[in-house]
This record gives sequence, C-alpha cells and structure tokens, in this order.
Amino acid sequence: MKLITEKLKQRFKEVGRQDENPLVIAKFFDPAGSGTWYATEYDSETNICFGYVTGLAYDEWGSFSITELEDIKRPFGLTIERGIHFEEIRFNKLINTNS
Repeated sequence: MKLITEKLKQRFKEVGRQDENPLVIAKFFDPAGSGTWYATEYDSETNICFGYVTGLAYDEWGSFSITELEDIKRPFGLTIERGIHFEEIRFNKLINTNS
C-alpha cells in the first residue's frame, strides 16, 4: 500500500507546520503488531513525517521515514498500512479517546 497519497501530500501542505495540540492528519499501523504512527507533518522532499509514535518500546514524538515504513515486511506478506477510515483529529482529543 502506498502510505502517502497525492491527496495526503496536498493536505499536509495546506496544514503546514504545527506546534501546540497539532492536527493528526494520517495514521499508519502494523497489522501484525502494536506499532502505530500518527503523522502531523510531512516533508515531500525527504519523504519523512513528524508525529507521535506509540506501541513500540515507548511512546514519543519524532520523525519517521515513510520509505522505511513502506519497506517493512511482516509475517504472511503483511506490510505497514494506512488507516483509510482515519479522520483528522486534534492530538489531545485522540489521546483522551484512546486512554
């Protein structure tokens, strides 16, 4: 699955850089594990997102490479997926919803 579509690229460009309580624009997840990547910003030149990563060793804000996520191969041919039904949400609301 292509994780960043042209529509998403355009949306990230419209929103731009965010600081306090950012809008989470896209969700990527490991269907065979607990890793989830919530993207708030995207740099189309480097194919790198900034956002919140949860479900790995610890939860943290940081940058992650879309190229690297697309290269991950999981059991039974699974790959990292984009939440196609995910709707944009403010980070504070997302965290309070998932608590």
